Amino acid sequence: MNQFQSLLLNMFEQGFLFAFLGLGVLITFRFFRFPDLTAEGSYPLGGAVAAALLVQGSDAFVATFAAAMAGAFAGVITAVIHTKLRINNIIAGIVAMTALYSINLRIMGKANIPLLTTPSVFSETVDAFNRIGFHLQDNVFTTIAIALVVLVLAGAALTWFFATDLGLAVRATGQNEAMIASLGVDTDRTKMVGLALSNGFIALSGALIAQNHGFADIGMGIGILVTGAAAVLIGEAIFGDRTVAWWIVAVICGTVIYRLLVAGALRIGFEPTDLRLVTAALLLLALTVPRWRMRVLR
Repeated sequence: MNQFQSLLLNMFEQGFLFAFLGLGVLITFRFFRFPDLTAEGSYPLGGAVAAALLVQGSDAFVATFAAAMAGAFAGVITAVIHTKLRINNIIAGIVAMTALYSINLRIMGKANIPLLTTPSVFSETVDAFNRIGFHLQDNVFTTIAIALVVLVLAGAALTWFFATDLGLAVRATGQNEAMIASLGVDTDRTKMVGLALSNGFIALSGALIAQNHGFADIGMGIGILVTGAAAVLIGEAIFGDRTVAWWIVAVICGTVIYRLLVAGALRIGFEPTDLRLVTAALLLLALTVPRWRMRVLR
């Protein structure tokens, strides 16, 4: 395998795993119109919960599910702070994010947990298929295939959910809270559902990334919200925003493109310490391209 092929495979592998983060940010950033900073804490929370359970010998699927549920619970806490205590949504996210830093340290017991010798959802899936007669290897190809299948299922589930009465109420709360409240909808409940769903996906991404990279780190969530927003905006700038299903596809593609651009930046000489600068530049570009396109069309 040459260097270009290795780069391409790594782009898809990391892109598909980070796409769950993109889906979570999409829910709050676009569907829900809630600038939720909890992501900076729920992403490492997913990694921390999964890592802590894995080193204790828990099943990889149970650990990953528990990580997603922990993220969902963090989202509910943010929603409760916002709705019941009447705290500004940005401040509520900051409070939850700050508290989660200490909680993550408590869960992990230290700043970093290595996972190189523990099973992962990827290795467990490969083992399960091998037991029924398939002959698979735990490598980048199987990771891409597994992540893609789960992404398709998650995308289909989200598309279905946002077509239900509750899903429509969640979206309507983000679009016009006063109007949906006047129709008798409990907007506190829809906010809890929206934030739980969002942070569940974000924590799931953190758990999968930790297992794929072989470690969970307390600092893995720093700047992660900007990464998710960049993926959403890049996908939106290229593919537009038509339906829920189209938006989900755009986010997944945007995440893969974002990883390609980051890898390209490293290839042309940027240092790993420059990645936040690169992300900021990509985010700025994704924000300005639609405006340039609208001016051209006029």
